[in-house]
Amino acid sequence: MVRGARLAVDVGSVRVGLASSDPDGLVATPVATLARDNRPPAPGALPADVAQIVAEVAERSVAAVYVGLPRHLSGAEGAASQAARAYAGSLAHAVAPVPVRLVDERMSTVTAHQALHASGRSGRRHRAVVDQAAAVVILQAALDGERSTGRRPGERVTVTRPQDADVRREGALEDAGPAAPTEGTSE
Repeated sequence: MVRGARLAVDVGSVRVGLASSDPDGLVATPVATLARDNRPPAPGALPADVAQIVAEVAERSVAAVYVGLPRHLSGAEGAASQAARAYAGSLAHAVAPVPVRLVDERMSTVTAHQALHASGRSGRRHRAVVDQAAAVVILQAALDGERSTGRRPGERVTVTRPQDADVRREGALEDAGPAAPTEGTSE
């Protein structure tokens, strides 16, 4: 695996949680909870939350970004999955050539709430940090997957055009750097 910090993003409709790892990819730690900027950006500008993530990627010399893909317990995808895919596509375009991967995040928020409760935080105080905690859960699972398989987990997000992104399932393929733009739809 390429050395460098990893960043995880837990995308919500109101907030976005961020977590980062050390350069060796051993431990995930919380970074920030960002307010989700759902306003249409000015032409050529990025939404404020995406711009903050781009800054974190540059500041931390991030080698890979993991975006949580919410699925139903059955594995099926719903509206939240499609929103996360769209967000990941925008983010992939903004941070290129840093690879962005979608990883299964089933139960990450539940696990985060349980961890916060176990640490003594009251339920009312969870809201401010639960997205960060969920991002930590997502990132730690991805880091553990990297160590056990030697490959980056999840689906690589590839940018096909500046205004469009396509998610391609790569299975066990390793990130060898930025993906070449491809035409077509999801495989």
